[in-house]
Amino acid sequence: MAQEQNNSQDMNQLLKVRREKLAALQEAGKDPFQITKFDVTHHSQDIKDSFDELEGKNVTIAGRMMFKRVMGKASFCNIQDLKGNIQCYVARDSIGEEPYADFKKYDVGDILGISGEVFRTKTGEMSVHAASVTLLSKSLQILPEKFHGLTDTDMRYRQRYVDLIMNAEVKDTFIKRSKVLSSIRRYLDGEGFMEVETPMLVSNAGGAAARPFDTHFNALDEDLKLRISLELYLKRLIVGGMERVYEIGRVFRNEGLDTRHNPEFTLMELYQAYTDYHGMMDLTENLYRYVAKEVTGSEILTYGEHTMDLSKPFERITMVDAVRKYSGVDFNEIHTLEEARAIAKEKHVEFEERHKKGDILNLFFEEFVEEHLIQPTFVMDHPIEISPLTKKKPENPEYVERFEFFMNGWEMANAYSELNDPIDQRERFAAQEALLAAGDAEANHTDEDFLNALSIGMPPTGGIGFGIDRMVMMMTNSPAIRDVLLFPTMKSLDK
Repeated sequence: MAQEQNNSQDMNQLLKVRREKLAALQEAGKDPFQITKFDVTHHSQDIKDSFDELEGKNVTIAGRMMFKRVMGKASFCNIQDLKGNIQCYVARDSIGEEPYADFKKYDVGDILGISGEVFRTKTGEMSVHAASVTLLSKSLQILPEKFHGLTDTDMRYRQRYVDLIMNAEVKDTFIKRSKVLSSIRRYLDGEGFMEVETPMLVSNAGGAAARPFDTHFNALDEDLKLRISLELYLKRLIVGGMERVYEIGRVFRNEGLDTRHNPEFTLMELYQAYTDYHGMMDLTENLYRYVAKEVTGSEILTYGEHTMDLSKPFERITMVDAVRKYSGVDFNEIHTLEEARAIAKEKHVEFEERHKKGDILNLFFEEFVEEHLIQPTFVMDHPIEISPLTKKKPENPEYVERFEFFMNGWEMANAYSELNDPIDQRERFAAQEALLAAGDAEANHTDEDFLNALSIGMPPTGGIGFGIDRMVMMMTNSPAIRDVLLFPTMKSLDK
């Protein structure tokens, strides 16, 4: 306890000293917060990459001072910027007596602008020989101790700005996330897709089985929900004649937090007229290969202990065949709900009274199959009970033309041959309303405007939803979804 108090007093003293240094600078007319701009010519890595060309030439860099060693009339410091870091040599005779006296008082964490000549030190390190040093922002807070870094994961997520400063690999993850998004857009633009935006505040949150967040719109005195899916609006655009559309955006689901779930996450949905779920499989395979190559330079991904090969054709298997393969139970031989319940009890698969035969098949899939789907796999032909927006298989109406894409035992995408029969869709909505009435908070409400759009006529359409955050986790070998969200949802500290 006494140690903690001493540490707290020491920290308060250090913070006090920093504020006093700022006050002294302001009194001397050198307030760094009065500086409005600073012209940078190069980043650290640019200098290292083009050293032969730049040696002996003047450059101007800016960034955060992460290290400083004062040695009398000359000092070394390390400046960290967007692309990395570089050593700077700061000598009194080069920058002047008064500026050097100021420099000696600067703290680790301060943001500096340095102009000078590119050279190599006697030890061979590429460096900048400073001709001028400008304090651009005074850091009034102490960074975590460099060598131990920021190891408290909770604090890393809450203070991502510090995490980005202290951990280069974290910054790299988010640079790769940006590349994933730009690669997706490049690929889809090349395939003739149009990026669109649809409402986040909706009166009817449909298109997925999830519990929405509720809010209130004061101006209209109406209760609204945050969207849980992008589906129903994008399909309206297919009705309107926009044949290939996609949206990348945040959706909101009032659910729990774990390593793969955050209540707000990034979803991409796309819809293509005149194709079906087989067309969506081809698109998924090509898109994943393209993004992996662009972002990681390879079609082989390593995630934890697993290596996933995207270069080979992805496996395609029906849900019934997958359940038979991994559990030994053949649902083609199970014809009634009673039989399904009996085999579930025999295999210790828990189910609820409301579950129908198709629901029990899905429970078997979750229990026995998912963990085995490490290599890229399309699991096709789901039972109709769990797919309220999907076309039935003409030859077997108990099942629908749907697939889920799995890698590393995770669902990565969900796709359909979209239901475009408004009469069938109304019946499916009615079944969802019955589930709502029975207490299923994740069931959909009937969407009359969407039914009207289908009545106008929607062409045969393939649609798919991709979890972008999971895709980024795969591309960056990140163990938790919070590692790929710049600002993940956290419980308030004052709660």
